[in-house]
Amino acid sequence: MAKPSSPIFKVSGLYQVGIVVRDLERSMEQYSKVLGIDKWGTLYCDPSNTRDMTYHGNPVEYRFKVAFAKVGYIELELIQPLEGDNIYSDFLKEHGEGLHHLGHLRVKNLNEAVRAWEKAGFSCLQSGRVPEGTYAYIDTVKALGVILELFEFTKEVS
Repeated sequence: MAKPSSPIFKVSGLYQVGIVVRDLERSMEQYSKVLGIDKWGTLYCDPSNTRDMTYHGNPVEYRFKVAFAKVGYIELELIQPLEGDNIYSDFLKEHGEGLHHLGHLRVKNLNEAVRAWEKAGFSCLQSGRVPEGTYAYIDTVKALGVILELFEFTKEVS
Protein backbone atom coordinates (compact mmCIF):
# COMPACT_ATOMS: atom_id res chain seq x y z
CA MET A 1 0.00 0.00 0.00
CA ALA A 2 1.31 3.43 -0.93
CA LYS A 3 2.13 5.84 1.89
CA PRO A 4 -0.43 8.69 2.02
CA SER A 5 0.92 12.05 0.96
CA SER A 6 1.17 14.92 3.41
CA PRO A 7 -2.00 16.97 3.76
CA ILE A 8 -2.17 20.43 2.25
CA PHE A 9 -3.27 21.70 5.67
CA LYS A 10 -3.28 19.82 8.98
CA VAL A 11 -6.47 20.42 10.98
CA SER A 12 -6.25 19.88 14.74
CA GLY A 13 -9.98 20.10 15.40
CA LEU A 14 -13.40 20.92 14.02
CA TYR A 15 -15.65 22.79 16.38
CA GLN A 16 -18.75 23.67 14.39
CA VAL A 17 -21.24 22.35 11.87
CA GLY A 18 -23.10 25.09 9.97
CA ILE A 19 -26.51 24.44 8.41
CA VAL A 20 -28.37 26.96 6.27
CA VAL A 21 -32.13 27.12 6.88
CA ARG A 22 -35.08 29.10 5.54
CA ASP A 23 -36.83 29.65 8.89
CA LEU A 24 -34.67 29.74 12.00
CA GLU A 25 -37.45 29.37 14.57
CA ARG A 26 -39.05 26.45 12.73
CA SER A 27 -35.66 24.75 12.37
CA MET A 28 -34.87 25.13 16.08
CA GLU A 29 -38.26 23.55 16.87
CA GLN A 30 -37.52 20.63 14.52
CA TYR A 31 -34.07 20.00 16.02
CA SER A 32 -35.68 20.04 19.46
CA LYS A 33 -38.53 17.74 18.43
CA VAL A 34 -36.39 15.24 16.52
CA LEU A 35 -33.03 15.32 18.35
CA GLY A 36 -33.85 16.90 21.70
CA ILE A 37 -31.57 19.88 21.04
CA ASP A 38 -33.33 22.67 22.88
CA LYS A 39 -30.75 24.99 24.46
CA TRP A 40 -30.23 27.56 21.73
CA GLY A 41 -28.52 30.91 21.81
CA THR A 42 -29.57 33.26 19.02
CA LEU A 43 -27.97 36.25 17.38
CA TYR A 44 -28.98 38.74 14.73
CA CYS A 45 -25.98 39.70 12.58
CA ASP A 46 -25.84 42.91 10.59
CA PRO A 47 -23.37 45.77 10.01
CA SER A 48 -23.86 46.98 13.59
CA ASN A 49 -22.12 43.88 15.00
CA THR A 50 -20.47 42.29 11.96
CA ARG A 51 -17.83 44.50 10.35
CA ASP A 52 -15.49 44.32 7.36
CA MET A 53 -17.90 42.04 5.50
CA THR A 54 -16.75 40.74 2.13
CA TYR A 55 -18.44 38.58 -0.48
CA HIS A 56 -16.15 37.11 -3.16
CA GLY A 57 -13.53 39.70 -2.21
CA ASN A 58 -15.81 42.73 -2.46
CA PRO A 59 -17.06 44.84 0.47
CA VAL A 60 -20.75 44.21 1.17
CA GLU A 61 -23.38 44.45 3.87
CA TYR A 62 -25.64 41.50 4.61
CA ARG A 63 -27.95 40.41 7.39
CA PHE A 64 -28.62 36.99 8.85
CA LYS A 65 -29.89 35.28 12.00
CA VAL A 66 -28.10 32.41 13.70
CA ALA A 67 -28.85 29.94 16.44
CA PHE A 68 -26.12 28.04 18.30
CA ALA A 69 -26.39 24.88 20.38
CA LYS A 70 -23.60 22.82 21.89
CA VAL A 71 -23.91 19.12 21.06
CA GLY A 72 -21.08 17.29 22.78
CA TYR A 73 -17.87 18.99 21.67
CA ILE A 74 -19.43 20.39 18.49
CA GLU A 75 -21.37 23.60 18.09
CA LEU A 76 -24.39 23.28 15.83
CA GLU A 77 -25.06 26.55 13.99
CA LEU A 78 -28.29 27.22 12.12
CA ILE A 79 -28.12 30.19 9.73
CA GLN A 80 -31.04 32.02 8.15
CA PRO A 81 -29.99 34.63 5.56
CA LEU A 82 -32.13 37.76 5.55
CA GLU A 83 -30.77 40.21 2.96
CA GLY A 84 -27.76 41.28 0.96
CA ASP A 85 -25.32 39.28 -1.16
CA ASN A 86 -23.96 36.37 0.87
CA ILE A 87 -23.01 32.73 0.52
CA TYR A 88 -25.91 31.57 2.72
CA SER A 89 -28.51 32.91 0.26
CA ASP A 90 -26.49 31.45 -2.62
CA PHE A 91 -26.54 28.06 -0.90
CA LEU A 92 -30.32 28.14 -0.37
CA LYS A 93 -30.91 29.03 -4.04
CA GLU A 94 -28.58 26.31 -5.32
CA HIS A 95 -29.15 23.48 -2.81
CA GLY A 96 -32.02 24.31 -0.47
CA GLU A 97 -31.56 23.82 3.25
CA GLY A 98 -28.67 21.70 4.45
CA LEU A 99 -25.09 21.29 5.57
CA HIS A 100 -23.20 24.41 4.57
CA HIS A 101 -19.85 24.38 6.34
CA LEU A 102 -17.53 22.77 8.83
CA GLY A 103 -16.23 25.45 11.00
CA HIS A 104 -13.99 27.10 13.45
CA LEU A 105 -10.76 25.80 12.06
CA ARG A 106 -8.91 27.96 14.53
CA VAL A 107 -6.04 29.99 13.15
CA LYS A 108 -3.63 32.43 14.82
CA ASN A 109 -3.55 34.88 11.90
CA LEU A 110 -6.58 34.83 9.60
CA ASN A 111 -5.03 36.97 6.85
CA GLU A 112 -1.99 34.68 6.62
CA ALA A 113 -4.20 31.59 6.68
CA VAL A 114 -6.45 32.90 3.90
CA ARG A 115 -3.39 33.73 1.77
CA ALA A 116 -2.05 30.20 2.31
CA TRP A 117 -5.37 28.64 1.31
CA GLU A 118 -5.57 30.88 -1.76
CA LYS A 119 -1.99 29.98 -2.72
CA ALA A 120 -3.06 26.32 -2.54
CA GLY A 121 -5.93 27.06 -4.96
CA PHE A 122 -8.85 27.57 -2.56
CA SER A 123 -10.62 30.94 -2.73
CA CYS A 124 -12.14 32.98 0.09
CA LEU A 125 -15.90 33.21 -0.47
CA GLN A 126 -16.92 35.49 2.38
CA SER A 127 -15.40 37.05 5.48
CA GLY A 128 -16.15 39.42 8.32
CA ARG A 129 -15.33 40.53 11.84
CA VAL A 130 -17.54 39.87 14.87
CA PRO A 131 -16.83 40.75 18.52
CA GLU A 132 -15.39 37.27 19.16
CA GLY A 133 -12.97 37.40 16.22
CA THR A 134 -12.64 37.25 12.45
CA TYR A 135 -13.96 34.59 10.08
CA ALA A 136 -13.43 33.53 6.48
CA TYR A 137 -15.20 30.87 4.45
CA ILE A 138 -12.91 28.92 2.14
CA ASP A 139 -14.24 27.25 -1.01
CA THR A 140 -13.29 23.60 -0.53
CA VAL A 141 -16.46 22.26 -2.14
CA LYS A 142 -14.74 20.57 -5.11
CA ALA A 143 -12.14 18.93 -2.85
CA LEU A 144 -14.30 18.10 0.20
CA GLY A 145 -17.95 18.61 -0.74
CA VAL A 146 -18.33 21.32 1.91
CA ILE A 147 -17.09 24.83 2.72
CA LEU A 148 -14.60 25.34 5.57
CA GLU A 149 -14.78 28.26 7.97
CA LEU A 150 -11.53 29.62 9.40
CA PHE A 151 -11.75 31.62 12.60
CA GLU A 152 -9.26 33.79 14.48
CA PHE A 153 -10.51 34.46 17.98
CA THR A 154 -9.79 37.88 19.51
CA LYS A 155 -8.89 36.13 22.74
CA GLU A 156 -8.00 32.54 23.51
CA VAL A 157 -10.91 30.19 24.13
CA SER A 158 -10.99 26.58 25.21
